[in-house]
Amino acid sequence: MNREPTLTYVYAVAVPTPELVRTVASLRGVADAALSLLPPLDDSRPAAPAFVTSQVPHGDWREEALRARFEDLGWLESTARAHHHVIQALSERATVLPLRMATLYEDEERALAALREQRPAFADRLALLAHHAEYGVKVYVRPDAGDGDGDGPDAAPPAATPAPGSPGKAYLQARKRQHHAREDRYQQAARAAERIAAAAAPHATHAVRHPTQSGPLTHGEAGPDGENVLNDAYLVPDDRAGAFRRAVQQAGEDLPGVRVDITGPWAPYSFAMPAPRTTGTDPDPDPGTGTETPGGPT
Repeated sequence: MNREPTLTYVYAVAVPTPELVRTVASLRGVADAALSLLPPLDDSRPAAPAFVTSQVPHGDWREEALRARFEDLGWLESTARAHHHVIQALSERATVLPLRMATLYEDEERALAALREQRPAFADRLALLAHHAEYGVKVYVRPDAGDGDGDGPDAAPPAATPAPGSPGKAYLQARKRQHHAREDRYQQAARAAERIAAAAAPHATHAVRHPTQSGPLTHGEAGPDGENVLNDAYLVPDDRAGAFRRAVQQAGEDLPGVRVDITGPWAPYSFAMPAPRTTGTDPDPDPGTGTETPGGPT
């Protein structure tokens, strides 16, 4: 009986240890596939960076099939969560470099070739990220903060009763008040961003500003609390995590209509070095950035 052809799916880069080997053996990846290390841990020589991999069906993961599957939001979300689950579990046992979802090779030989080519760079980056974690900082502003539609402390004062015979003038005045209220709201968000950046800097070694979140996969995250206007990621040493959280929380205080969310610790998605671009053939000589943030750091 012929076995179905497979592709090699790569999740992350890590230095193998006996503990990591046990963790890999206990996990299931995308499509409920078993995980393995490539190459396996060899006790006869010093451990070097390895790929954490699984095998996935060629028919479901070839380039043509993936184009269609990436249009399926249900499949995309479940696959992203499975990918993220593997990386987060690994990060609790070792320093890892997460690769983007659907990093694929035709076979293990091609994956090994890419690994050998980039091992020195991987090793340098793993050393840099050791004893660090990623934290996300998001700022939201309420849609009704200061726009005159609510009755909270940020609501604009009620409009004066329009003079008889001047509805057009009253309308323009109301629109002007709403415009000014919206400007005030975004100025508050800008002040929050400035405060947070200044407060976070002493406690983080690197920072990345991601695009604000919107779209179907993030719909409802802000909920009634407002629109996402800041989406930053910080790389924080483990021994500075508590101070980082306190500083960011304090920076967001006393800003009416603004909410600051801190998430993490996460694997360093935003700070993983360039990694192999999704490919079903040869390793790409000009790799893309290996970052994927399903429901997490960004």
